[in-house]
Amino acid sequence: MHSLNGRIQPYSWGGNTFIPSLFQMPAANQPAAEYWLGIHGGGPSQVLLGQGAHTSLQALIGSDKTRYLGKAVNTRFGNLPFLLKILDVKDMLSIQVHPNKHAAEEGFKKENALAIPLTASNRNYKDDNHKPEMMVALSDFWLLHGFSPAIASHLEMYEILKPFSQTFYQGGIKGLYKELMELPQDHVDALLAPHAKNIIPAYEKGLLPKTSPDFWAARAIKTFCVDGHYDRGIFSIYLFNILNLKPGEGIFQGAGLPHAYLEGQNIELMSNSDNVLRAGLTPKYVDIQELLANTEFVVTNPAIIHGSLNKGIQHYPCPIEDFELTGYFLRPGETVVLNVQSPSIFLMLNGKVHWKGSTDKLLGGADAFFSAPGEQLIAEALEETSLFWAAVPL
Repeated sequence: MHSLNGRIQPYSWGGNTFIPSLFQMPAANQPAAEYWLGIHGGGPSQVLLGQGAHTSLQALIGSDKTRYLGKAVNTRFGNLPFLLKILDVKDMLSIQVHPNKHAAEEGFKKENALAIPLTASNRNYKDDNHKPEMMVALSDFWLLHGFSPAIASHLEMYEILKPFSQTFYQGGIKGLYKELMELPQDHVDALLAPHAKNIIPAYEKGLLPKTSPDFWAARAIKTFCVDGHYDRGIFSIYLFNILNLKPGEGIFQGAGLPHAYLEGQNIELMSNSDNVLRAGLTPKYVDIQELLANTEFVVTNPAIIHGSLNKGIQHYPCPIEDFELTGYFLRPGETVVLNVQSPSIFLMLNGKVHWKGSTDKLLGGADAFFSAPGEQLIAEALEETSLFWAAVPL
């Protein structure tokens, strides 16, 4: 067991209090949007060595990869392949799509050949990896997730979509989405300006439910449309599933699936990658052609994993080789035996646990540690405890 300190990321869309309060840190004068646990270069975790000394998790693993990764994971990945996060989403995140592994390798190679700097604002591929994600809600959580089965009815219901009905019936989801994403900005403004006048008053009076696309469209207009122009990502809100996950519920988001986090707190487990192809609700670079080339234009029937944060053991299936996630929701006096077979990060969110393994530790509140393959851990809950175990499947 190697105790970990994660890295807080101060992205502007994050809240200020949830993550500091969780880890009993003083509130800062900047957002605390994400808390990272892993070896990602943008925020590597620190391993606490005792008496104030520390090293990075990357340095620990690099000192003996066979020991800390195990032979199979070292051969397959050569390093810890996942990043575990806590997110506090105060403002809407960008609509985005992640490439699959092959597309990431090809895109990364192509942009390297074009000598586009890794830090360039118009760079799509920061690395050659895919970026699938599993998320678990820690609060009432709202997100956009894939194309909705209700697109046809929305074309009849919402005035801003009615001009595109013929495009949809002739070209399907792909034809519709392509036309909306390629509209000239003056056409986008002409369609969305009157729509804004219709929905903003109801939003400001609190008359729109969060289940309505009008609610999120109004919030997006107030958040992103500050220069007289309208963000074309607002159209997507009317095309995608709007999901509300309750604490403990999870969902997997793989390559090609358009999605966006809207509001709430969650845990996210993802592959180590920064490859994001944006589709709107952002001032950042949007490469429409690359986005269209990597999007899966299919109806998504959301596969919500109906867990809870107050009882039992919950596995969150991840249909990839990079990571797996299990939640343990323990009552006082409960004991679980955890046989670690691959490099793992354990994250406690609350409670108190007596841990027995290579060392004995009493951990309370929010805490995290890394464990190497071959270690057997015994967790005895002294208080009601929520615990997540991220590992590499073997």
